Amino acid sequence: MATTISRRTVLAGTAAGLFGATRASAVAEAASTDITAVTGVTAIDAVNGIRRTQNVLIRGNRVLDVGDLRRMPVPERARVIDGRGKFLIPGLADMHTHATEIDPYDPEMYVVNGVTTVRQMSSSNAVRGWRADISSGTRLGPQFLIGSAILDGAPSLWEGLGPPYVAVADADQARAAVRQESGADFLKTYTRLSRESFHAIAAEARRIDLPFLGHVPDFVPVTEASDAGLHSIEHLFEFWYDTSRDERRLRREISRIKVAGGDYAGWFTGLHPVEYAAARSYSRDRAARVFERLARNNTHVTPTLVLHLTCDVPQQVQHNDPRFRYASADTLGYWQWATENFYLKGRTPRESAEREELFERRLRLAGELARAGVPLLTGSDLGTAYLLPGFSVHDELRLLVRAGLTPAQALRAATLEPARSLGQRDRGAIARGQIADLVLLDADPMHDISNVSRIDSVFVRGELIDAAARQRLLTEIEEAFQRRPRTGALPAAACPCG
Repeated sequence: MATTISRRTVLAGTAAGLFGATRASAVAEAASTDITAVTGVTAIDAVNGIRRTQNVLIRGNRVLDVGDLRRMPVPERARVIDGRGKFLIPGLADMHTHATEIDPYDPEMYVVNGVTTVRQMSSSNAVRGWRADISSGTRLGPQFLIGSAILDGAPSLWEGLGPPYVAVADADQARAAVRQESGADFLKTYTRLSRESFHAIAAEARRIDLPFLGHVPDFVPVTEASDAGLHSIEHLFEFWYDTSRDERRLRREISRIKVAGGDYAGWFTGLHPVEYAAARSYSRDRAARVFERLARNNTHVTPTLVLHLTCDVPQQVQHNDPRFRYASADTLGYWQWATENFYLKGRTPRESAEREELFERRLRLAGELARAGVPLLTGSDLGTAYLLPGFSVHDELRLLVRAGLTPAQALRAATLEPARSLGQRDRGAIARGQIADLVLLDADPMHDISNVSRIDSVFVRGELIDAAARQRLLTEIEEAFQRRPRTGALPAAACPCG
């Protein structure tokens, strides 16, 4: 059985836990007051902008108050954290993940990286267990939202690949599949759904008042999916057809491509020439009309640029990334297997060159979406090769800025927009009454978005993980993986692109 890390261990470093050294006296002292004050800090969020020399008071799991240090006194017995020269931002979100279930430390990896909200994009018993532990207070981790089994067409790309999925061949099967998934937080649509099945899912989801989101199927225009109420569009695969000068011909070509069940590599390779032709025939006028429609419908887009980097140009991935020490030998082996069997299988030098161009076009597309007012969300598609819980959100932020977003826009995509997309008005900002999911940084993220990774401390629903606790936790995760022998196991939920 995999070792887990309890909430008490994270906060106190008890001798019985993974951290070794005890902090019992510090915990007892902290318990003597119910208010924590971060003093003199620069608070940054997408609602209030940049506010310097602020005192931020936290009581329980919420922000008690925020105000200028010259006008807001700190309660006498409050625990004080000196925020001078530091920067406080709301907790980050990863709005597209798939737990591989090889490694057990996803919750801890998220929170040490300042990620306090996670949207699990497919059904997962492991994540349900993590969420239950977090809810009971026995483990510290982010807020998890968990989707349905993947709703795909028949045959499904997921046949034999592991993740829970339902293959639906027609509208009746689609409606039945929705009714079976009513316990999920949302429904996940996928790539090979027929147009008829997609619209049946949309209608049934509206009837039972359950959000549906995910891939725009190959056979459905992006604008049509948005008009039908698709809550968020995941990835940037399907945008090229709606924005192409040659849309009608290209959609006829898509309809003629047959993909066998479970042949994910066949889909990825088979559709590449059509996708590339669509991207090369991109029309800014058509794109402007598409983007205006998405913005009007408030359809969110999760670009998952880190996913596209891995899929399109795996040669650009830094394979000796020092952060990979926070992954097990089995995970490292899975990454190599997935790259060889999904992304690079059958790839020619010509396709590699085309995919390099395609990735640069995806970057420009993300920037154009942002400038058109389409609300963006940060998402990593964790489960894809070379992506790590939490760390990959920071990579996504850097890619969003490379795509043309300002640091403020990128931070909004990681904080306020996820909260709004989930209908959570008490998250995503630093203000009185907000859930105290906060990240204290050592450097200014508005100067350089990479500074979001320069984390001093993290508040998770008011619980403080200070700098020492963060470092202990990372050290213990690394050591735990070093002690685990490689078994050769593949994940229960292989995710070439979910």
